[in-house]
Amino acid sequence: MTNGNAAVYFVDRHLEEGRGGKTAFREADGAQRSLTYADLAEQSGRFAGALERHGVRREERVAMIVRDQIEFPVVFWGALKAGAIPVPLNTLLSAQVYEEILNDSRASLLVVSEQLWDTVKPAVQGNRYLRAVVVIGDAPEGTIGFEDFVQDAEPVEAVEAHDDEMAFWLYSSGSTGTPKGVRHVHSSLKATSDTFGQQVLGIREEDTMFSVAKMFFAYGLGNAMTFPMAVGATTVIFGGRPTPDAVFDIMARERPTLFCGVPTLYAALVAEQAKRGTPEHCVRLCTSAGEALPREIGERFERLWGAEIVDGVGSTEMLHIFLSNRPGDCVYGTSGLAVPGYEVRLVDEHDEDVGEGAVGELLVRGPSSADGYWNRRHKSRSTFEGHWTRTGDKYERNADGRLVYCGRTDDMFKVSGIWVSPFEVEQALIDHPAVLEAAVVPWMDDQQLEKPKAYVVLQAGKTAGDAGDLKDFVKEKIGMWKYPRWVEFVEELPKTATGKIQRFKLRQGV
Repeated sequence: MTNGNAAVYFVDRHLEEGRGGKTAFREADGAQRSLTYADLAEQSGRFAGALERHGVRREERVAMIVRDQIEFPVVFWGALKAGAIPVPLNTLLSAQVYEEILNDSRASLLVVSEQLWDTVKPAVQGNRYLRAVVVIGDAPEGTIGFEDFVQDAEPVEAVEAHDDEMAFWLYSSGSTGTPKGVRHVHSSLKATSDTFGQQVLGIREEDTMFSVAKMFFAYGLGNAMTFPMAVGATTVIFGGRPTPDAVFDIMARERPTLFCGVPTLYAALVAEQAKRGTPEHCVRLCTSAGEALPREIGERFERLWGAEIVDGVGSTEMLHIFLSNRPGDCVYGTSGLAVPGYEVRLVDEHDEDVGEGAVGELLVRGPSSADGYWNRRHKSRSTFEGHWTRTGDKYERNADGRLVYCGRTDDMFKVSGIWVSPFEVEQALIDHPAVLEAAVVPWMDDQQLEKPKAYVVLQAGKTAGDAGDLKDFVKEKIGMWKYPRWVEFVEELPKTATGKIQRFKLRQGV
């Protein structure tokens, strides 16, 4: 049978097709190291051999707390070649959360970047599952340096694997609470590159990709790894914090042709561009995911940048984007249509399909659906229902069939018996020229009735006086009963490392 191990398709195939000398990954910071496809094939095979030499057995978990650097693809694809299960973790978590995840996953080996060791160290003390900790960089006492770990290991070929065999786990971003282990099979990786990567993004071998969404995140994993590697393109990887200054510098110096961001960053870029202009660049197309892109931000960015932002919807459970706008057909303020290969439904609380103009929960089915959550049988049964996956997102279908985001199922609330979409109110607030970001949550008034409350981040240099009466501004935009009864100005909004607003924290007054 054909080997269904994803590492064969994404890594080793390129040697047979003559792309071994092509640059696969290039670092944009630090020593600016690079990896060709041949380098990656050899080094991932060597890492697989090192895993076998250190007794890591097939299907054992290899946890990764690794920054975006060239060792990330080596470890990820090397683990797949060995038949182990790589588990990339968010690099911005606390020691307590790392401890919980390492115990939950029962990883037998951990690979961690040297810069993150001080945070991770308390999480591994007393762990009864880890047999070794490998540190990329200077190895502290009790750990193994990455170079020592792989030294003299014999490269091995990818183990035979079935398309439907477990390949890797991702832990959900935790925008609604505790992260959950999401299990994916080998074929899911190619499924996303065949659908969104090829049929929407249209990535080509001559492209250079730059994703500010990190590779531990499902969105970033597709952007920076599977999409470019499917066609033999090059990825620029950046391990630092993607500030507007850093992004502008990389755009000018590395000349990427495809750029993948998140709404928070696009808002910051637009604000900075308005002050200093757009840098010289080669970007032909951008993508956005993680949260719905506000219409005003998308329109302003395209005017300033000269490149469309293809806004889409994905999830850790579906691995990448399954609902999206299209190049040449972007309608900002909507999430577009189902990506080829996927189907979507909007249903009411009785699982009956809702019609045009009605709000319903978004269900999706397609080839990249996860195999379920680890150790969360009840949650798996309520999320994965046959071929359909519940997203927990509320949407409305407009007259031309496009879907418009209305908020998370647990973010929606009623005012005077009518559903309010926090996102709709946030969109209205962001239309104000003094507002950079906004988040809206339900809040109890004196009569213990829920009303909208807004947390607002102002543009740099703007004051509350510049914002004027935001309540009246929203009333005029979207209606009398939807306006925020309270407006609180804050320096920043609580977010996950992937840029999603943690509204559950705002509901708790945090």
